[in-house]
Amino acid sequence: MRGTLIFSGNSCPALTGKVCENLGMTPADAELTQFSNGETSVRILTSVREKDVFVVQSGSPKINDTIMELLIMISACKGGSASKITAVLPYFPYSRQSKKKSHRGAITARMLANLLGVAGVKHIITVDLHASQMQGFFKCPVDNLHAEPLIARWIRQNVRDWKEAVVVSKNAGGTKRVTSLADALKLNFGMVTTEKKRGNSNMTGSMMLNPIDAVLDPIGESVIEAVGPEETSTSNITQPVAGAASPARRPHGSSLHSAKSLPSRLRSSTSALDGVDEEGEDGLEYNDQRAHEVTQARLVQGHIVPDDFESPAISAATSVAGDDPMTMSHGSLFSQHHAALGGSGDAAESSDEDEQILKDPKVEHMVTLVGDVKNRTVFIVDDMIDKPGSWIAAAETVVKRGLAKKVYCIATHAVFGADCLEQLQDCDCIDHILVTNSYPIPEEKARNASKLHVLDLSYLLAEAIRRNHYGESISPLFQHIME
Repeated sequence: MRGTLIFSGNSCPALTGKVCENLGMTPADAELTQFSNGETSVRILTSVREKDVFVVQSGSPKINDTIMELLIMISACKGGSASKITAVLPYFPYSRQSKKKSHRGAITARMLANLLGVAGVKHIITVDLHASQMQGFFKCPVDNLHAEPLIARWIRQNVRDWKEAVVVSKNAGGTKRVTSLADALKLNFGMVTTEKKRGNSNMTGSMMLNPIDAVLDPIGESVIEAVGPEETSTSNITQPVAGAASPARRPHGSSLHSAKSLPSRLRSSTSALDGVDEEGEDGLEYNDQRAHEVTQARLVQGHIVPDDFESPAISAATSVAGDDPMTMSHGSLFSQHHAALGGSGDAAESSDEDEQILKDPKVEHMVTLVGDVKNRTVFIVDDMIDKPGSWIAAAETVVKRGLAKKVYCIATHAVFGADCLEQLQDCDCIDHILVTNSYPIPEEKARNASKLHVLDLSYLLAEAIRRNHYGESISPLFQHIME
């Protein structure tokens, strides 16, 4: 391509070399060094005057040095009178910080977009942004490419029974990405959600948000305050039974409460919860049996445990001093339910950010699998693999509880922080790990991971660069090739 120069940053020289090879070019010459105090120095060794310049830079373990290197290269090309500068970012740094995590947090992804604009970038090419709304941070055009067509093609060619598989999201925030792949492959999809199991003593807060649920005290004691004073006679109060099982472990159809012992205005609302079958107006029978497609399990230190496993202290029936509703203010009670009340409660949707809490031995989580995966292959999908906790928890859930026969962990960006890849490799419930080379993977790690499969994005990026240079449409890059 005449009048085009492609520069490579220090983060992904191998990927840039493949892109240039596909285009019949060689990377342009540039000298990237650092001073003794860590400052980045850039020298462009070829003329960029009136040239269409592409700078390829991805993430790396030294992400801040990578960003400064990219900004200085763009600024140097702008100072050299380049006609147009396009930043090619297979992995966009700080993409997980695209919204406030707290009221005094920073939207770092927007700040980086502003820095790129000030440096002189005129176009952005990236792959699978963590949140597609981030394109609004930029004042220049953004081409957000997708690795989904490559992933779907690999599945069709390498997974024998893919037509019977199920695509599963490991958290609620990734359902849109999962349903997109499921629609492309015409497969069913499911979801795994993980939430912290709270002690039974936090009764006041639940009464404020759901009075009907608060009437049925989890430990068998009646809540007189939730019932009118005219209906609080001793005949309507059910006393706790010695040796009775807790509601969390009692079999279906059994209950510590009797529908007849409750006030008449609450019987109809609680009879289904107490295992009392009723006939509706249409003659249909209602009961408290759980749907077969919903499976729950207990999660301790990031692993599925048996139902008779001893609960950690924080999840025991006894109250924790910090959770005692009698010693907490009304504001703190409502702050525990900030997700239900709106605000910034939905800021942290990614379960990878809760890795430390997931591994805490004092905290028990409840994991729920929605969908039928029995004797099927499962594709667990997300945009990146950074920490292993949520991936291992989801894989153990679909295998040990859902009885899936094979699990594929699929993501676009293989960040693999710390010993993430080693833990995924050692997990018996994970059979294959499918990623792309958008983020550089150390050769030693890749060599020792027999489950790892890496897809090449160089053809996708090369075609995007070619179409961008000639002003052609990039819509064909989003289409699935059926083979």
